[in-house]
Amino acid sequence: MKFIISILLAFLSTVALAQELPASHYKIYSVSAQKLITPDDIINDMTNADVIFFGEEHNDSTAHYLEFSLFKKLAEKYQQKTALSMEMFQTDCQLVLNEYLAGFIREKNLITDARTWPNYKDYKPLIELAKTNHLPVIAANAPTRYTNMVTRGGLDILKQLDTQAKSYLAPLPIDTATGAYYDKFAKIMGGHASMPGMQIYQSQNLWDATMGWSIAKFLKSHPGFKILQLNGGFHSEEKLGAVAQLKRYAPKVRILNIATYADDNFDTPDWSKFAGMADYIILTDPKLPKTF
Repeated sequence: MKFIISILLAFLSTVALAQELPASHYKIYSVSAQKLITPDDIINDMTNADVIFFGEEHNDSTAHYLEFSLFKKLAEKYQQKTALSMEMFQTDCQLVLNEYLAGFIREKNLITDARTWPNYKDYKPLIELAKTNHLPVIAANAPTRYTNMVTRGGLDILKQLDTQAKSYLAPLPIDTATGAYYDKFAKIMGGHASMPGMQIYQSQNLWDATMGWSIAKFLKSHPGFKILQLNGGFHSEEKLGAVAQLKRYAPKVRILNIATYADDNFDTPDWSKFAGMADYIILTDPKLPKTF
């Protein structure tokens, strides 16, 4: 009985996310146009872009709704020319993900063998949409075991890996140039003095570089595709992190980015506070329940 109830709840969650959410629960601001816009306006802007990064707060239910909505709209406008790229799947799980999308394996195998995040239910509607419409999903993130290696021993330790292991990562050496991204990373770590060394920053760069490399590889073999990339906001704010890494691997790629925040000043937003963060700023109603 408990199993049946859990299946029903998962189904209802998927259906609920696919339904329309009143626009009063979110505000989308175009930085270039300096005005409020709709999801359709973002889709129209994709005419002149190849990849759009959606920087989320992982437990924001409204952000997850908008991710699904944008992916659905992209798939409808660019039929069989739309792909989803996700921080939430690691590169060594691409085969498992492909097998699920092809209908070869069950969802419980996907969850176990692809090491899905604990809040997989938040992303399930997008995966099911891709499965139904035969759209590619890119497992973009570096395997955790390798980022952990770098955190302990620095990037040079990756040279000891064999060829297959290296194939799951962006090509070595990884660019870890200091500057705005390093300063920003140090700030969230509590300041430069609080960082134990460069290794943790290097692991962050491996994470970003592998996501950028995964997208660049896909675009090279799938010209003309439109890609929606999902990741935590820090990875793509100010077009640093994974965005900058993608530009290194594919200098001509055209990129837009979204930064999403459940902001306490949702009713009276100060858009200037978010200047420089993204092409589009999405504020969501902080009063709505979180997904975890």
